[in-house]
Amino acid sequence: PAGSLMTDRRIKLLSSNIQAGSITRAYSEYVTRSWSHVFPNGKRGNLDALAQTYAPFDVVGLQECDPGSMRSGFSNQSDYLAEKAGFPFSSHQATRRISRFAGSGNALLLRLKPFKIEHFVLPSRIPGRGVLLAEFANDGLPWHIAVTHLSLSASARRVQIAYLAELLADKPRLALMGDFNCDLLAPEMSRLFQFTSLAPPQISLPTFPSWAAKRPIDHILVGGMASSQYQTHIAAGSDHLAIALDLELPEINPARNPSTKPPAPDAP
Repeated sequence: PAGSLMTDRRIKLLSSNIQAGSITRAYSEYVTRSWSHVFPNGKRGNLDALAQTYAPFDVVGLQECDPGSMRSGFSNQSDYLAEKAGFPFSSHQATRRISRFAGSGNALLLRLKPFKIEHFVLPSRIPGRGVLLAEFANDGLPWHIAVTHLSLSASARRVQIAYLAELLADKPRLALMGDFNCDLLAPEMSRLFQFTSLAPPQISLPTFPSWAAKRPIDHILVGGMASSQYQTHIAAGSDHLAIALDLELPEINPARNPSTKPPAPDAP
């Protein structure tokens, strides 16, 4: 299946915490279905449903994506989703492993070929947080997409956001998406908006818990590019709703485009 790639310079972005393919539909299931965080039972069908959700999009950022452990049947979940949903490019950043039983990380599923992808480790007292940064270019004009998953505690997020602000400060055209574990008005978020091109979306949408969403903790932040259609989507089984928007890519400058011919001179 193909996404909407480069339709009038717009691409469709989605950010999705997939909870390693587990199914949670109520708080009680964190206990009653705790076995799903160790065993792979039922996850393949859930991943197939996620792949159908992702197929219309051009870029998907994943969080809590298992790189290959007992609970995923020793299969890299981002590779499986990329193949199932028809994404020609993907990258996985393994951020945490718990022996052979479980692993977690960030991933990007892409219909656009990136110029470069970099993995960065976020500072954290308990290791296991990171950011995946992809660089693209329109006729030599660079723009970036990043996916991250921040810590639960505000003190840890302050340090991580300070790191992100420094890392992304020189990226004038940027989208940062992921599970921030806080809302847009959290004090620690202000540094991101102060020192990078990123701006908060005009609306804040609750994404957690997925069965009765009240907390807006998943976001897509954009800087230097126009965006629209900010909305949530059900991500099969996950305890988070996915969040999406349409991103307008930088306009190619005809003066720098070698394929653009100069106008013919006027006849004498």
